[in-house]
Amino acid sequence: MKFGKVDDPGKIDFALPGTHQQTKEVLVQKEARKFRDVRVGCAKWSRTDLKKFYPRGTKDELAYYSTQFNSIELNASFYRMFPQAQFEKWGEKAHDDFKFFPKVPRIISHIKRLNDCERLVDDVVTNMLPLKDKLGMVFLQMPDNFQPKFMERLEPFFKHWPKEIPLAAEFRHNDWHNDKTVANALNELLIKYNISSVITDSAGRRDLLHMRLTTDTAFIRYNGANHETDYTRLDDWLDRLEEWYDLGLKNVYFFVHQNMEMASPLLSAYFIKRFNKKFGTELEIPKTLN
Repeated sequence: MKFGKVDDPGKIDFALPGTHQQTKEVLVQKEARKFRDVRVGCAKWSRTDLKKFYPRGTKDELAYYSTQFNSIELNASFYRMFPQAQFEKWGEKAHDDFKFFPKVPRIISHIKRLNDCERLVDDVVTNMLPLKDKLGMVFLQMPDNFQPKFMERLEPFFKHWPKEIPLAAEFRHNDWHNDKTVANALNELLIKYNISSVITDSAGRRDLLHMRLTTDTAFIRYNGANHETDYTRLDDWLDRLEEWYDLGLKNVYFFVHQNMEMASPLLSAYFIKRFNKKFGTELEIPKTLN
């Protein structure tokens, strides 16, 4: 994970910005104070990336991974459009309670940049459907150079996206969040179409910590720096999630990346163990072989 990488993480102020007022308005307790769904996972499951995670003799990496984690941020779907048969195969291998969180293919987000892609969207969604109950929230990641001047492309895309498939969106150009007029227009649109706003936490892009939820779901992409601060940063996130939980947060989708991905399971285990203790949940704590 090179995005947001810095040479010296120790020099970064990792303090989380305060909760945006919109989040307080969106998170209204309408039912019992209890999570509906909590998912914590890595971005990759291959043995090449998660070195030392798999026990000797492991024959199927996904099958084992899904016994240790309840979800995966499926970045593979960004690089190519996989056919139905592949999603079906993944679904059959994964544990019953497991969920995949696929990234929208780059041909839609980075190549066509949301232009004239209705047919592609239909194909992507159709191909994912064999996952059935194992299909989690799909997420759209727009490139850094996708600027607010292209905002008119968003509503047609969101309107065409099937309401039955939950969607989150990540915008990386800083004007989407730091220009007040633009940010307000974007968030009105996300709320209108029930699109969750991804929060990205990385050392080199603190501007993306908008802390502005648009649904009762917190979709967080946490980019560790393979540095001791990774753990204190996770502690801060646990405190922030507790604040939002008290306000009415219902779903947490927290995905751990690292500059060197082999450390992701260890960092995830730390987070899950403390999440269970704070919220009384019983998420599986992944075994690590360090």
